[in-house]
Amino acid sequence: MRTPAPLLPPKTPLTPQRRQQLARVLLWVTPALWSSNYIIARAADGVIAPHALALGRWCLALALMLPLAGGTLFTTFDQWRHEWKQLLVLGGLGMWICGAFVYIGGISTSATNIGLIYAATPVAIALAGTKLLHERVTSWQRVAMALALCGVLYVVLKGDPRNLLQVRFTVGDGWILAAAVAWVAYTVLLQGWHSTLAPMPRLAAINLGGVLVLLPFTLLEAWLSPGPTFSATALWLIVLAGLLPGFFSYQAYAYMLRELGVAKSSLVMYLSPVYAAFTAWVVLGEVPHAYHAVGAAMILPAIYLATRKPTAGG
Repeated sequence: MRTPAPLLPPKTPLTPQRRQQLARVLLWVTPALWSSNYIIARAADGVIAPHALALGRWCLALALMLPLAGGTLFTTFDQWRHEWKQLLVLGGLGMWICGAFVYIGGISTSATNIGLIYAATPVAIALAGTKLLHERVTSWQRVAMALALCGVLYVVLKGDPRNLLQVRFTVGDGWILAAAVAWVAYTVLLQGWHSTLAPMPRLAAINLGGVLVLLPFTLLEAWLSPGPTFSATALWLIVLAGLLPGFFSYQAYAYMLRELGVAKSSLVMYLSPVYAAFTAWVVLGEVPHAYHAVGAAMILPAIYLATRKPTAGG
């Protein structure tokens, strides 16, 4: 008896070339997701406590991941349970420090200081990737990174280098610096530590580790410094944070790291100021200035040069 043909064709895995193309597209999309966190952080002041926002963000992201990855985590537990220490470290770095610390620091420091501190992270990630992961960085990539860094600094300093003399560092900058260092460590360790888990289940496990680390600090925050009464606005901020700079952006970043490496993937940090300016324009009505356009004119071509596919002639 002849077997009937399936109603739908079987799914075929993406070829390496297609995966690289998708990763390059995500390189331009992910900063838009991350830039929403700047708006969320500003809107959260006086509405929800920093640790409470971070915990809600990652609890929601975990709830979205478990239906997709929970079965794999359960059935392969014996294979990955020895990685629990690494998962806790990655969760602490990526979800606790890079989450709550940014919200805490943003209360008492300026956007200029945050931009200056975070401008160093792609360079630090590229250097760490070269030294620890033995990734090759071409001369074109070095030039492109330098050009992108100049573009970011131009935006951060609002087109006037004299603004650098007016920078005053506060306690909040210490929180931001810790978050920036944690992001470098998270990126390098995520790529350097090999796992038996596929990307989605691994990120779900890291997320679980982050929630476990966040929970006691959130309870301590609620005890020592009770935040505002929980409201519909706070819930809305948690949902936005869990979806945009949480679930979708971390999935995309993990995918880019796997396909492009740490040096190229870290360049998304340079796009964030440009995207944040556009987001603030659309959401808050803050009209961009000429220095945003000049910075973008340096950053966007630099990202293209650094991530373009090499030609046969190099």
